[in-house]
Amino acid sequence: MRESKKGAFITFEGTEGAGKTTQIERIKTFLEASGIDFITTREPGGTLLGEKIRSLLLQDEMAQMTELLLMFAARAEHIAKVILPAINSGKWVLCDRFTESSYAYQGYARGISLEAISTLESLVQGELRPDCTFWFDIPVLEGMKRVQSRGDKDRFEAENITFFEKVSAGFQTLAQERSNQFYRVDALQSKDDVTASILLHLKGLINRYAG
Repeated sequence: MRESKKGAFITFEGTEGAGKTTQIERIKTFLEASGIDFITTREPGGTLLGEKIRSLLLQDEMAQMTELLLMFAARAEHIAKVILPAINSGKWVLCDRFTESSYAYQGYARGISLEAISTLESLVQGELRPDCTFWFDIPVLEGMKRVQSRGDKDRFEAENITFFEKVSAGFQTLAQERSNQFYRVDALQSKDDVTASILLHLKGLINRYAG
């Protein structure tokens, strides 16, 4: 079991346009009011090196395996420099995307071996896994409509509907396989209803890790 002095590791997953960013901001407000010490971060990114890798990943065309390895290179730096130090100091970590996105995007959608991703997961993370993953489940077409309204799209956002259907199916499979970790959020609800659903589950986590 995790020592009580350590913080919780919370991740947020979903296809494009699911509303993760909006809800993370609301969760931050709630945790501040609850007296929880936390940090927010994202993947790819989270460190100076990670943000440089993020820029390459979102803009430059590359081989699929290059994409996967860059994701995990950024993740290795992120874990070593940000995530583990925060958790070990007692802070909660809210991370916008983590390895589950690598399975969904590079594995289920790009077709890279899930076994290869699992090997990298073990190599880079050791025993580190999210304590809870909020999965924002939204129909692909609705998510794409939301992305269209943003204007310019990055390399991932510009993918076609078939790609995102595979991503969505990947998250569904992961949610079944990692049922103790995943918490499904119906992202079609109003923003307030989505927040209420998340906070209801989050209060249980607070009792578990900060109680």
